[in-house]
Amino acid sequence: MKVLVTGSNGFIGKNLCVTLENREGMDVLRFDAGQSLEDLKALCSEADFIFHLAGVNRPENVEEFERGNLGLTETLLDVLDEQRHPIPVVLSSSTQALLDNPYGKSKRQAEKRVLEWGKARGVKVVAYRFPNVFGKWCRPNYNSVVATWCHAIARGEEIRIDDPSKTLTLVYIDHVVIELLRALEGRPTLDEEGFGTVPIRFRVTLAELAERLKAFQASRETLFLPDCADLFDKCLYATYLSYLPETDLAYELFNREDPRGCLAEFIKSPHCGQLFVSRTKPGVTRGHHWHHTKVEKFLVVEGQAVIRFRRVDEDEVVSYEVSGEKWKVLDIPPGMTHSITNTGTRDLVTLFWANEILDPENPDTFRLEV
Repeated sequence: MKVLVTGSNGFIGKNLCVTLENREGMDVLRFDAGQSLEDLKALCSEADFIFHLAGVNRPENVEEFERGNLGLTETLLDVLDEQRHPIPVVLSSSTQALLDNPYGKSKRQAEKRVLEWGKARGVKVVAYRFPNVFGKWCRPNYNSVVATWCHAIARGEEIRIDDPSKTLTLVYIDHVVIELLRALEGRPTLDEEGFGTVPIRFRVTLAELAERLKAFQASRETLFLPDCADLFDKCLYATYLSYLPETDLAYELFNREDPRGCLAEFIKSPHCGQLFVSRTKPGVTRGHHWHHTKVEKFLVVEGQAVIRFRRVDEDEVVSYEVSGEKWKVLDIPPGMTHSITNTGTRDLVTLFWANEILDPENPDTFRLEV
């Protein structure tokens, strides 16, 4: 199937094109600024389906709204009529089509033209009214506050909030692409007025948005992960990371070093506890303590070790030999004192997971030799 995407170099266009290109039997035809009318005619003659995403939203002159939104849409439909090639068309519009401003008017006129064209020719057409779309590859300092703030905060720059209480309605780019693919398959999600819509939407105030993004920035110091059970946090965090400078993708952990080796906290989560990584010298033993409620998991990723357990009210010791050559996870139950000893000739590297974040005032950790 040959699918033409106009505006293929735009934010939505890029994400849609790379997704389509990874689908078997899909041939993506691209049209964007700089290409000619003859190019458009040639592409239309081949296409089986059209995603019309091209448009204008931040022109130098107001007149460009009508030319870039309504005008280009009419040109596309005229080409299809000229070639007697009526095929399904999906139009990318905006919720601003409901507003009485130059951009909204031009989008509303383009919607009307597409819908009338489809009805007159018996062709399936859908006009999607998208609210603010966010995600990877959106241009910062243009028309997206999410992109602009992600770009700035990822670089340690200040952001401007004129009205902290202003509420935004957002949709995530992956959800937009999923919905466009539904339209391609003839299963678009329509609202009560018959316009295409993305069913998963998020509402957030500017103050809340700024707070979340700043928490992402601080996470390299706090080590707190976003709440990935919160779909908005999950999507927003992925978006934020996509704006990190390519020269700033790495950061160091704070190591606590002593003669035994070193230990560093890796990540924390109020829902999932925290993860540590340690390096232990040959012959050194860590642990010799137990917990009432806290549970842990040990995973030796490099070297050799023996992990020993003993119930605090019994004398029997149970031992497990582990090695980085064959990964084995050890559960650390409550009420059992435990230790880990490096039995190899090189440093032992171990991952430790605990189901709760360490509280120095109430560590739930009690010293007791195994």
